[in-house]
Amino acid sequence: MLSEQHKLIQDLARSFAQKEISMYAKALDAEGKFPTEIIQKLAALGLMGISVPQSDGGSGLDHLSYVLALEEIAVACASTAVIMSVNNSLVCEPLLLFGSEAQKKKYLVPLASGKQLGCFCLSEPDAGSDAGNQQTVAQKKEGKYILTGTKNFITNGPQADIAIVFAKTDRTLKKKGISAFVVEKKWPGIEVGKIEKKMGIRASGCSQVIFQDVEVPAENLLGEEGQGFKIALRTLDSGRIGIGAQSVGIARAALEAATAYAKERKQFGQPIFEFQAIQWMLADMATQIDAARLLVHRAAILQGANHSFSKEAAMAKLYASQTAMKVTTDAIQIFGGYGYTQDYPVERFFRDAKITEIYEGTSEIQRLVIAAHL
Repeated sequence: MLSEQHKLIQDLARSFAQKEISMYAKALDAEGKFPTEIIQKLAALGLMGISVPQSDGGSGLDHLSYVLALEEIAVACASTAVIMSVNNSLVCEPLLLFGSEAQKKKYLVPLASGKQLGCFCLSEPDAGSDAGNQQTVAQKKEGKYILTGTKNFITNGPQADIAIVFAKTDRTLKKKGISAFVVEKKWPGIEVGKIEKKMGIRASGCSQVIFQDVEVPAENLLGEEGQGFKIALRTLDSGRIGIGAQSVGIARAALEAATAYAKERKQFGQPIFEFQAIQWMLADMATQIDAARLLVHRAAILQGANHSFSKEAAMAKLYASQTAMKVTTDAIQIFGGYGYTQDYPVERFFRDAKITEIYEGTSEIQRLVIAAHL
């Protein structure tokens, strides 16, 4: 059972999503328009740094509160949810865990309060699932690091103010030679490259970010030299819980739409909801969503209690993303031919769902993580 505080944050996010996001989601998707005003309102509600202490600019709530809020936002708009997720999980989290006090004051406070937006620069053209194969380099020279390389598929890349960037500081040490840096996008030598035209989550910005001889002050090293791969893995564990919550939200939106449609659509003289085939599909969809949600909640609770949660995060992400894909597919089937058109939202839910099986670790990588723990 959720506590009263958890119910309050859930209700707050649900009300906001229904009143301020849902009516714009279709247009945002069609236009591929970044939801700037919505993100500003999310920030005003304290939802851009939910689990960050108030002293560091956040809301000071727990990780369960975060996934409860994120699910509600994802029901209304998966694009908005992933923008929120990246800022919370992939940017604020590593700064909170590994940042110096000076870094927290300068960067975490504006990020967690939503005054600035962050992105996470790990993937590269030749380093996707193989994150240890970083080609971006950071050479220390005269008290600074000279950063050069190209990052790929960076969510929030075009809009972000701050980037967490991973680069090799020692090529001879392979993944043990990777370090992490806090980088300001306004610095000379940083360019937003190709902006991706995506199948789904089209309202969230996604691009290459190119670094050409960027001077990074030594004090912007996050953690220690050679600690970057560890920071990346720990951060992705947290991020996977967020993607699990996003997946549950997408699936729930599809179930709600399919259930409502099945009650209205008549064939052979009765609503199609009366047919056992449809009832069984809806029953399976609802059961799978509840199971996925419980896996997400378990992982979030373990994270909040400072227990090991890597395996549980991978399980939550794996199962929830597969559930999102299965439920949205079945929702289209229930809608029939209408579900394949853009007149109804289930085709958007289907397109949005697919990426959850890919980003922040593919389903195959999640299975490797789970198996390693076994």
